[in-house]
Amino acid sequence: MRVQLMRNVVMWRVIEDNWRNIMKKIGLFLLIWFIPVILFAQIEKEIFEFEFEGIVLNGVLNLPENSTEPKGLVIIVHGSGRTNAIEEEWYYDVRERFTKSGYAVYMWDKMGCGQSGGTFNYNQTVQNSALEVIAAIETLKKEQIPGSDKIGLWGISRAGWINPLVINQYDGIKFWISVSGVDDKENFKYLLSENLRINGHSKDTIDVIVGEWEKGMHITHSGGSFEAYREATPNLRKNSFFLRFTNGEITEENYSSYQSSFMKQELDAQSGLQVYVKDFETILSNINCPVLALFGEKDMNVDWTKTKVLYENTLGRNTDLTIKTFPDCNHNFFKSETGGFYEFQDNNLPWNRCDGFLDTMTDWLAEN
Repeated sequence: MRVQLMRNVVMWRVIEDNWRNIMKKIGLFLLIWFIPVILFAQIEKEIFEFEFEGIVLNGVLNLPENSTEPKGLVIIVHGSGRTNAIEEEWYYDVRERFTKSGYAVYMWDKMGCGQSGGTFNYNQTVQNSALEVIAAIETLKKEQIPGSDKIGLWGISRAGWINPLVINQYDGIKFWISVSGVDDKENFKYLLSENLRINGHSKDTIDVIVGEWEKGMHITHSGGSFEAYREATPNLRKNSFFLRFTNGEITEENYSSYQSSFMKQELDAQSGLQVYVKDFETILSNINCPVLALFGEKDMNVDWTKTKVLYENTLGRNTDLTIKTFPDCNHNFFKSETGGFYEFQDNNLPWNRCDGFLDTMTDWLAEN
């Protein structure tokens, strides 16, 4: 196994305007990952690589200052979409806060992203992503990285499916911090309808567009033709918000490409929504390590109220579960007026982290 370990101490000097420009450039696809704004910060940094399915993935390890032995090691698990986490210093304030609390932190770029090898696959299953996390854990332990004897997981959104699988499959995970976690089904219907509402569409228009999206998914999943999909979605295909997820249009080529993988997925019989993890309630109920679940009440990507109830009915029965909600927070835990996609891009608002977000995590770690 090819492992490279290199230590250097670096100084980052990042100002808000530069970060806004970066965010506009890369977009906010599904807003499932976020990049914090940090001014004049420094933390100790090691480049650390591990191998998964024959591909070398590039990561960064942060160690606490002036500490010979970290209290533990927090693994950052990404949400959906491409990453450029190492170069752009994703979750910097989160990682910095953990290291100041005495924990090591490890994060890496997905396949085909940043300096990681291989080809990015947006349709990578959450089951395969869980195996990727386990490969990282095993390498950290094999290399006897400081803190790797006490590993905990931190993850946002899609990681809410990945991390429970890891905990079920790998003994010894000490804790899980779930940020903007998901329930057991696909969240795009909620995301689409809520953002259409925020963007000023009437209820009747929203019903038409969301209804077409549901019909389109049914046609795609059942093996329907591209022509049938087009006929069923005339308003959906003209909606500017929806088109941001399709690079401006849906072609026969990308329809066929998506359909080949989508037809393999299971749909919930009642809702028609995609099920990413079978028996998800059972998997959550099997978790026995402490869990901290954080939700933004203006999350317009994931219906946090459903996830909260799900966690209470599963995790809450068998483990030490702490839930905290933040009234003015969006999916990415920035202060928000609406929680909509366009709020930050169109209004050029500052990227202000929600009050208490960082403190809640480190206080909880100290108590546990």
